Amino acid sequence: MWNPLLDPSIPIGDSVDTIETVIVPRARDLGGFEVRRALPSAERQMVGPFIFFDQMGPAEFLTGQGIDVRPHPHIGLGTVTYLLKGKMHHRDSLGSDLWIEPGAVNWMMAGQGITHSERTDGEARKAPLSLFGLQTWLALPKDREEDAAGFAHLERAALPELEGEGKQVRLILGTAWGEKVGLDMPSEVFYADARLQPGASIPLPDDHEDRGVYILDGEVSSGGQTFEAGRMLVFRPGDRVSVKAGPQGARIMLLGGATMDGPRFIWWNFVASSREKIEAAKEAWRAGDWMHGRFKLPPHDDGEFIPAPDR
Repeated sequence: MWNPLLDPSIPIGDSVDTIETVIVPRARDLGGFEVRRALPSAERQMVGPFIFFDQMGPAEFLTGQGIDVRPHPHIGLGTVTYLLKGKMHHRDSLGSDLWIEPGAVNWMMAGQGITHSERTDGEARKAPLSLFGLQTWLALPKDREEDAAGFAHLERAALPELEGEGKQVRLILGTAWGEKVGLDMPSEVFYADARLQPGASIPLPDDHEDRGVYILDGEVSSGGQTFEAGRMLVFRPGDRVSVKAGPQGARIMLLGGATMDGPRFIWWNFVASSREKIEAAKEAWRAGDWMHGRFKLPPHDDGEFIPAPDR
């Protein structure tokens, strides 16, 4: 099993720090809307199956303004959009058409191919809008890359919540701390949203090999070091690890799972275990055969699409 953490030349156990790397996300300004990308990075391509991790905003839109991500394709991954503030309109080529709201989970399985759009349109533009959230992609195991596309939505009330000792935790995907989200996942995974009161600690699940923490707000300490918001901490496997909130408390995302069965190729919105799969998807999207080809456009958002990049 391929493991991006273990190197035989590096000792593990008590002789090393439990934090394997600290990732500082790259920031991009998309015209008044900032995105911070933690994965993939030079330090890490993936944490467990998580291969893409973006913080969107926080952003404030005036009346009449919003985001318009036109229909675009994906292969070889599953996506989760998790909002903290605001709402977003999701449409896809399976016919799914609904609004993503804070605390809910949209799990979109791209498999061999899906197309979707994300917008703040209609009634959402008739008043000022705040938007703050996270977009993540999970790479699919090699034996699931050619699966049919799928979509599932869980309301906030359907997600397990744990509370006590100064922490509130919502499990978003997978299994952790004895709880399980009611979605079938293609590989072992956990993803959780935790609010910590000042000085409160939370242990990372010790039944997952690869584990990370992204700090949304406040600061946390681990292994005698303190880290501020906008950092992703990736921990070495096998150690019992916890993080502790600073004097102002903290809000963090915990993520990880089983390490993937090899590295992945990434081009635009495509993820695959081989260059050949990427090339085939490129050609299918560029062909634009929406009636008979590999990719379809969302039924209620088929008037435009994002062209494939030139390279």
